[in-house]
Parts: sequence; C-alpha cells; structure tokens
Amino acid sequence: MPKLIPVSHRELARKLRRAGFVEIRTSRHPVYYLAASDLTIPVPNHPGNVPRGTRRAIVRKTGLGIEAFNAL
Repeated sequence: MPKLIPVSHRELARKLRRAGFVEIRTSRHPVYYLAASDLTIPVPNHPGNVPRGTRRAIVRKTGLGIEAFNAL
C-alpha cells in the first residue's frame, strides 16, 4: 500500500486546487469546495506538516487514491 507523503498546509491546499477544489472560505481553517460532488473540506492552518491521520481523512474524503493524491 502506498504511503502518504508529509505535506504542509500550503502544499495540501495546492494539491486540492489541482484536484479541482476552490477556496470558499478563508479563516483559521480555509475551506475548499468541489462543486461536482458538493464536497467541502476544511484544511488545518498550523505550522509544520499536516498530521498523518488528518491527511488520510482528507484523501478519503476527496475520493482520490493515495497514489493519485501524492502525484498532484
């Protein structure tokens, strides 16, 4: 099984934008939206890398596989 690579919140947001998500709310935790599936995903905005469990939950919610998400 492929592993998720560690990413910062900025890199995670960049990957979501590449996957077609748009930022709909900017606050402490920016929220990204995908109109095709009516899906919203909050992204933590903290220093350092996003925790492994949070990354995995975001990837599951997007519906992309780990390999596809890492390739973005």
